[in-house]
Parts: sequence; structure tokens; C-alpha cells
Amino acid sequence: MECTGKKGDYTEYISDPAHPVPYTEDVHFYRTREYMTDDQRFASRRPDVLSFQTPALTEDLTLAGVVTADLQVSLSSTDADFVVKVIDVFPDDFSYDAVTPGPVRGHDLPQTYPMGGYQMLVHGEVMRGRFRESFEKPTPFKPGKVETVSFRVADLAHTFKKGHRLMIQIQSSWFPLVDRNPQKFVDIYTANDDDFQKETIRVYHDSEHPSKIVLPVLK
Repeated sequence: MECTGKKGDYTEYISDPAHPVPYTEDVHFYRTREYMTDDQRFASRRPDVLSFQTPALTEDLTLAGVVTADLQVSLSSTDADFVVKVIDVFPDDFSYDAVTPGPVRGHDLPQTYPMGGYQMLVHGEVMRGRFRESFEKPTPFKPGKVETVSFRVADLAHTFKKGHRLMIQIQSSWFPLVDRNPQKFVDIYTANDDDFQKETIRVYHDSEHPSKIVLPVLK
């Protein structure tokens, strides 16, 4: 896969709890159903979101089953969340035929909807890093040490059409769907403002530490 922010054998980003990655581009007073179809380009433009994508597919690709994230990471602090999103990237020249305008919550639909390059969220999941070894016994990270964070992302049944791309986004916040992690190994329920801190997160992808996303490809 192609990736952004690559530095040698790892890709890194700075996660800041004071500026978490939102779950949607717009601001709402309540959680909307539309977030599940929101264009993820707003996230891929952020420096604290890693985006890895395939070249344009030469044939249809169907995933059916469990997606597993197996990440090799290191932190500059002692805890972090890992959000992995599976995304279907539409071709840049993609468009639907013209539709008849109609009222949608007081607005009119345009004659065409701009779908070129649309990044459709297929599924996403979060793992709180302290539970990477056990949900019963949380464990802090040792700063600078490469460790494994492996978790089940989703059960999928989705076809990526020819000409589309498969994208994986990795981030460490998904606010407010997921509560903010102080990124320090403390009791989050009693954490103080001073406990919330920035940290540098590295995702490794070399022969010694091969991060991977295991996909259930249906032949």
C-alpha cells in the first residue's frame, strides 16, 4: 500500500488529546446516523491520521469475514488508543447520474452529488492500548519500545469495485465516539487536566516489525 508520512521503516504522527480527531467533519449537538457515510477526506487531511491505500484495483475485491489489525508500534509515553478504519475510495472521475431534487431536512438535493474521490467508511474499531495483552490486567507501554497491538476490527461483507482503492486509516482518537485517552497510564476516570499530554506514535512496517492488516478476501 502507498502511505503518507513515511519515515524510513516507520510512519509516525503526533496525537494530542486537546485536539482529537473528530468522528465527523461537521459539528452536531447529538450523534448523527450520517456519520457512518460521511466522507473521510476530512480525516485523511489531518497530520495525526495515517492513510495507507492500494493502487486502483484492476478487478473487484470482495472481503467477507473478520478483519484483523496487527500493529507494531512504539510510543513516547505510556498509553494510547488505536483506531483502524477500513475505507472504500471512489475513483476521482466517479459520478452518479442526475437525480430529481427533493427536500431533505429542509434542503434540496443537488442535481448531482460530487462522488469523485469519496472516501466511504466501511467499518472502524478502536483498541485501548493498555488492554493489548489482557482486558483484566492493563499494562503500560514502555516509551520507545516496539510492541504489538493486535485486535479484531470488524466482520465485513463488502465489495471494492474495479477502479476503487482500499484505504486503511490509523489514528489515536475518534471524538466523541471514543472518550479521550490521556496518553498516560493513569486511572482515566480520575485523570486531571495535567495528565492529558501529546505523544509521538510510530507504526513500524519493516521486515523485523511488519505491521499488517489481515483481510478476509473472498475468492
